Amino acid sequence: MVDEEQEAHNPFLNINTKMGSTLRPDWSELTPECLLAIFSRLSMGQRWNGPMLVCKTWMKLCQDPSLNTVLDLEAEFLSSPDSIYWWSPKFEEKVDSTIRSAVDRSHGGLKEIKVRHCTNQSLSYVAERCPNLEVLSVKYSPKVTVESMRNIALNCPKLIELDISCSYEISCECMELVGANCKNLQILKRNLMHPFEIERARHSIYACDLFFETLGNVDAYVIGRHMSQLKHLELRHSTLTDIGLAHLCKECSSLEYLDLLGCRDLTTEGLTNHTSSLKNLKAIKKPNFAATLFY
Repeated sequence: MVDEEQEAHNPFLNINTKMGSTLRPDWSELTPECLLAIFSRLSMGQRWNGPMLVCKTWMKLCQDPSLNTVLDLEAEFLSSPDSIYWWSPKFEEKVDSTIRSAVDRSHGGLKEIKVRHCTNQSLSYVAERCPNLEVLSVKYSPKVTVESMRNIALNCPKLIELDISCSYEISCECMELVGANCKNLQILKRNLMHPFEIERARHSIYACDLFFETLGNVDAYVIGRHMSQLKHLELRHSTLTDIGLAHLCKECSSLEYLDLLGCRDLTTEGLTNHTSSLKNLKAIKKPNFAATLFY
């Protein structure tokens, strides 16, 4: 039987198929230490849909801080059908509740958070309690702004990876704050939505009033000036031009991975000339210039 506390911890509980709780071996004889070792091999989603539904003892064990240094909901999002409901305030509240619960269970020890559709409220909660945060992914989060990102930048200096893809209210000011305060940042993902994806979102009652524009060259100048140490950069579907790319390649000379897929304002010549200066570049995803003609 699923109680209210379990449902609050998992926004997907009523979406995904739940794992059965009938187990043939006598697991009750296993010590807490053994169970923790077993549960540590499961993803958070697997624990939510499995051990946490078996009994209160197992649910309590799953809340052990050692099992809650990572909150990764990406697998749950990818395995569920894309839903307009995710843009609704009700779903955002569920994601926020999940984040706060994970923070509390970790006793402030969260090091990795990968979520979508969260808000300033939960991110500020993270910033106040998780100083050792290293990985933060808040894709598709229109309610995340400079209000919470300032707190993240000031309170989480150990940040190594930041994914703000498709979160259009996270401005250049936010990136400047992160760059100025998180000197260990190595990975930045600032991908934007495909034009077809934007068109679909605009037909929903929850996302029709959202702003889906950014200034690609301004992003490039801020990244180049404040995040020159980056090794991995993703700018899919950016409005970046050859001018912005030239600045990026000059300032971020340590780049090893660069994703420019869908950047239709770049030219073949500009891409070739400017990226040739990146001596450490190991992989690059280039725009399909032929395809951009049909956007």
